[in-house]
Amino acid sequence: MGPGQNPFGFDLSELMRMLQSPGPVNMEVARRTAEAMAAVDPDSGEPRPEPAVTHPDRVGIEGAVDAVRLAVADATGISAALTLPARITDRRDWAVTTVDGLEPVLASLAGALGRTPDPEESPAGPDALIGALLQGFVPMILGGWAGSMIGHLAHRALGRYDLPLPLTGEPEIGIVAANVAEFATEWDLPLDEVRYSVALRETTRAAVRSTEWVRTRLIELAAAFVGAYEVGTNALEEQLRDLDLGDPESMASIEALADPELLLGALRSERQEPLLADLRRFVSVLEGYADVVAERIGGPLMTTHARTDEALRRHRVDRGTAARFVDRLLGLELRRDDYEAGVTFCRGVVERGDGSLDALGRLWSSPAMTPTAAEVEAPGLWLARIDLPG
Repeated sequence: MGPGQNPFGFDLSELMRMLQSPGPVNMEVARRTAEAMAAVDPDSGEPRPEPAVTHPDRVGIEGAVDAVRLAVADATGISAALTLPARITDRRDWAVTTVDGLEPVLASLAGALGRTPDPEESPAGPDALIGALLQGFVPMILGGWAGSMIGHLAHRALGRYDLPLPLTGEPEIGIVAANVAEFATEWDLPLDEVRYSVALRETTRAAVRSTEWVRTRLIELAAAFVGAYEVGTNALEEQLRDLDLGDPESMASIEALADPELLLGALRSERQEPLLADLRRFVSVLEGYADVVAERIGGPLMTTHARTDEALRRHRVDRGTAARFVDRLLGLELRRDDYEAGVTFCRGVVERGDGSLDALGRLWSSPAMTPTAAEVEAPGLWLARIDLPG
């Protein structure tokens, strides 16, 4: 790191300007950091140029999306699949769009990190100054951390909803062209079939999120979970004790500004446990539904469906350190058996119904259709509750 730079790589004048950004999360720092990290190798930190999206790339991916639209709309009964906007994107664009989509949940986390202590318990003297500094740095710290982690994830994400993140904004079918091509090469799979499989899942996920209550519910569950952290700020306070207000460049030595593990300093509280269970169950059913739709549509049409499907499932649970940290922080750290529970539930509903996806599609008709923990384990209970033949 050079003189006059902070842990996020901005020069000092930029940093001082961006410190003025309003809000509980410094979104300008988040976006700039996400852009920067999307352009470097996550392991070495060296620049990693991304191939430009070529005309054949665009034609191939758009063709795959067009090929699955009608099939998804027919299978799910969600007509929005026919009209959802499609965007072939690069890592930088994915990173910035994802950071923006996470803003409500990040704001909830900022509330936990910057929670004002009871005035009667607040320290006086130098400790009071440290506490005030901590409150002022939280928006920038959280913006830098979020941008860094999302920028790292941009090197692995295949589409907008490849990670089940709680994103705000209108749904769209977004596919990261370079990552899809790298995934096909890594797993020695035909590129056209990988594009089809990714388009199939992303179209299904986007179609489900076209129902407003679904994406709102996901955001609410995640925001409630992160907002219930009980944060220990001692580690951050120790770092801030080294700050010399007469020497702005001393900020470069504050590891807390760039260390998410230290930033967390957060301990899960007992009141988070039921929130975590609800969030993980909701996500497992969302992903299970996309898997079952992919089986129904892709299985008969793709010669490599079984291999591609298995590769995508492994990709979902093994996305590297950055993904694991984000998953753990947001309560989305689902293991393979969590995903399998969602698939098993969805398959069970189809098998106990008439064999079509019609009964399963009622999941998205209202929040009351969300299965309980017992119903995920016994799909017949869910069918009985919604008054369908079981």
